[in-house]
Amino acid sequence: MTSEPVDDTATTTAPAQTPKRAGFTYAAGRFVISALARLIYRPRIEGRENVPLHGPVIFASNHLSFIDSLAIPVAAPRPVHFLAKSTYFEGTGVKGWISRTFFESIGAIPVRRGAGQAALDALDQQRQLLDDGFAVALYPEGTRSTDGRLYKGRTGVAFLALQSGAPVVPVGLIGTDKAMPVGAKMPSLSARITVRFGEPLDLSRHGAANSGRARRLATDEIMAAIHALSEQELANAYNEVPAHGAIEKIKQALPHERR
Repeated sequence: MTSEPVDDTATTTAPAQTPKRAGFTYAAGRFVISALARLIYRPRIEGRENVPLHGPVIFASNHLSFIDSLAIPVAAPRPVHFLAKSTYFEGTGVKGWISRTFFESIGAIPVRRGAGQAALDALDQQRQLLDDGFAVALYPEGTRSTDGRLYKGRTGVAFLALQSGAPVVPVGLIGTDKAMPVGAKMPSLSARITVRFGEPLDLSRHGAANSGRARRLATDEIMAAIHALSEQELANAYNEVPAHGAIEKIKQALPHERR
């Protein structure tokens, strides 16, 4: 499986299904997946005491592998929700049921991809989850690192934190790229994974969400905290999806705020 839940740069054209509580599928799935993960990978989990057990929380993590979206819910001491492409939930037959049940069991919420409002619509879905007191997980880099380096953060996570007032818990994942490298069909059973939760960050001192400077400063603080936990080499660049066509290449070359 090489697809991954939607990151903070994803787009959506339909509202997400906001969970009212962690249901049976999530509870049962989390129990089973956690037991298997602990048995197979013997993960080192550090800093669980840093995670607030109640109220809205944003987990901001480095992103190395598809299974990052398994590692965080398994290690966290409370339910965690992700936005995931709605196609994972819309399949038919046995394969569709397996996909739907799996993503529900890891706390994924379906959203539809589209154009137009782009990242703002996805952020609205996550804001709804936070307003309801849930925890959400996001990847500020926007997409997985294929070379193991930590890339510059995009400002969507900071925007969400400043707008909602939710604390940000930085997360450093180590070894998930060895457990399931990008492009791998099946995970390795010999890798050892470490999940580190840092102390919650109150980013409100940077200013309002509508300030570009505040978003940039808050993003840089988040990424510095992730770097301290993950100990990755810094790329000092954005992890850009390869541009297709002349217009997209020009857009990437021009200075702009990476949301």
